[in-house]
Amino acid sequence: MSEFRPTLRPALGSRQAVASADFRLSPLPEGTIIHVLARPGQEDIVPFLGRFTDAAPHALRPVSPDQWFIISDAPIPHQEMKSLFAALEPRATGVDQSHGRVRIRFEGKMAHRALSKGTALDLDPSAFPIGQSAVTLVGHIAAHVTRVGAETFEIIVLRGFAESLWDDLARMGLEFG
Repeated sequence: MSEFRPTLRPALGSRQAVASADFRLSPLPEGTIIHVLARPGQEDIVPFLGRFTDAAPHALRPVSPDQWFIISDAPIPHQEMKSLFAALEPRATGVDQSHGRVRIRFEGKMAHRALSKGTALDLDPSAFPIGQSAVTLVGHIAAHVTRVGAETFEIIVLRGFAESLWDDLARMGLEFG
């Protein structure tokens, strides 16, 4: 009997970047997304969790009270993932979301205006500065939005909604070229 081996297909594998002079929509590598849930009452948890990132800017993103995403462009091998989860204990627990969530980059001088068409977030840099994250709806789809640059957002969405969100974001940007 042969061993079953699933074929992993990138959620946005057939999508090419959508670009104009004012915005760019592009899929990001399906690397690693770890959802971390801290035990209640943990002090100084953010510096502790920062030790588990690859030191890239915004690799640790708040999700909700006592919850964060650890993000990496590169996949983490199974044994390293097990070691990371063991190192989090007893202060926190990690859940690998790498195959269940997809990251999309939306950037350019009109990206905030285009994205504002689909979300209730105030994306003005004074209200949503670089490094800020929020869980919100983009249209009817739940998403985690992070401003990673002055004109750059990363959006994390459940894998099953990635293509639909991609299409919505592309339509939101049509006005800008």
